[in-house]
Amino acid sequence: MAKAARQKIKLESTAGTGYFYVTTKQTQSQEKIEVKKYDPKVRKHVLFVEKRLR
Repeated sequence: MAKAARQKIKLESTAGTGYFYVTTKQTQSQEKIEVKKYDPKVRKHVLFVEKRLR
């Protein structure tokens, strides 16, 4: 069997609301993802950082 080329990750809001997005990234990539996305709980675009998906 081939190893999966992508892994699921969670992008969690830095605004402290607990809101998150689930997405995928390449398994060979070692860098942490940081993206500005919309958080509907605070109704603003905020920074989302990569966390481990459990």
